[in-house]
Amino acid sequence: MNSSSTSSSEGSKGRGGMGFLFVFFPEDETAAAATSPGGGGAPIMRKRAVNALLRRSNSTHLLSTAQSTISICALLIFVTLLLFTLSTFEPTAASSHFHPRRQLSASSSSSTALPQKSRKSFWPKHNSGEDLWKNLAFQHALQGMGTLYRRGTRAMNDLVVAHAVESLTVHELKLFLRLLFRSGLSSKSDLLLVFPAKSAAFDRAVVEESESFLKLVHGAGEDRNSTTSFDSAQFKISRKKERESGEPIWGRKRRSNSSEEELEGDSESTRLSYGSVVSFDVDELDPENSLAGFLHHVPMSLRRWACYPMLLGRLRRNFKHLILVDAKELLLLGDPLSRLRSRTPESVHLSTLTPPAHGRKTHQKPVSPAIVMGGSRGVRRLSNAVLTEIVRAAMQHKKKNSVNESGLLNQLVGNEFVLKNINLIVSAESIPELSSLTGLNSRTGSSSSTSNLALVRRGSSNGDGSSSILKYLCSFSLDSAVYSDC
Repeated sequence: MNSSSTSSSEGSKGRGGMGFLFVFFPEDETAAAATSPGGGGAPIMRKRAVNALLRRSNSTHLLSTAQSTISICALLIFVTLLLFTLSTFEPTAASSHFHPRRQLSASSSSSTALPQKSRKSFWPKHNSGEDLWKNLAFQHALQGMGTLYRRGTRAMNDLVVAHAVESLTVHELKLFLRLLFRSGLSSKSDLLLVFPAKSAAFDRAVVEESESFLKLVHGAGEDRNSTTSFDSAQFKISRKKERESGEPIWGRKRRSNSSEEELEGDSESTRLSYGSVVSFDVDELDPENSLAGFLHHVPMSLRRWACYPMLLGRLRRNFKHLILVDAKELLLLGDPLSRLRSRTPESVHLSTLTPPAHGRKTHQKPVSPAIVMGGSRGVRRLSNAVLTEIVRAAMQHKKKNSVNESGLLNQLVGNEFVLKNINLIVSAESIPELSSLTGLNSRTGSSSSTSNLALVRRGSSNGDGSSSILKYLCSFSLDSAVYSDC
């Protein structure tokens, strides 16, 4: 009795202990069942293996996705940094173009003699391929617009705005630039060209004349024995005045290094002074062609007035005096602003033309729209008034092509009420023609005939007068070595 009860109590204790193990250690029993001889644990093993494999594959997929995401982000950051670096890097083809003094120094330092024909030109000839000029990269002149051909040595107070009409030829443009660069006006002012459209031929002409001028101004200072008609003294300025002027507004600002300072005469008390050369297209300044709604055909002589409000408005704080000039009709030989710098900013000076002999006799000579100069405020107000007058005249006339620039400007000059906020000055002296100049074929006579003239008209004998000027310039050794057409 006692033994049976004892055995039953021990059996009950054993069964209770096994239940305890079943509750807290189910995997042990499952493992035991899997190893039982009945074979019922095989499906469970396969299920556990599949679950482990799925968990392992999910973790591997997540890891590979994270690695791919990190790689893509790193690639985007690298590409962004690369594009930013390339956007701030100036091409080599353009850098040689914007710093021509460095090339000139390398060529001139090899020999102190006059530059020979073999190293006369820094730029390709006409037969070297047009594609090079078409694909040549230029800096933007201002706020992502325009073209910068040459950055001047300092900020200027005066600006020459020369517009090119549709009939302007490359030869006429080169003569205009050559005489302007040689005059004292280019040492005190920047040049801004307004073109009807983009032209690789015009770009090449501007670059060639700019390079010729730089070689001329450096050659005149280095070679004292050569004969030249060029006065390099007017392009000298003190270092103190140059620092007070500041940097030009055109293009990117650059830091001058020791080689450039040595090249420009930083060790001396004087430095070279010449202005920047830039250009804009009419589509950049007047993208909507605002006069097209009033006229069937808008010539460059009228559309330029629609470009001035935007252009002069952006530059109103940078220049004190302005010149608006037609590059085809007039040639600038000197500094016509010398008499106007002491006048008020509202002053505007207009030049007159000699009326033709067969025309009607008038008491007053007609003013020329080919040149307008004066204070920046007065020129800007006059340009706005001319634009308004063009629109008014186009609306009054039934024929939309009957607006004449010369007649419109002369009518506007006679209206004192419209120009009441402008100090208008009409010169009594007419602009002489190029054919009236004498002594261009001799070295002694030309100095007396052109030194007192600031500007001349090309006139009807354009070819004869231009050839005379070119022959006169080519008669000097330094000039003939610099210019390729001598």
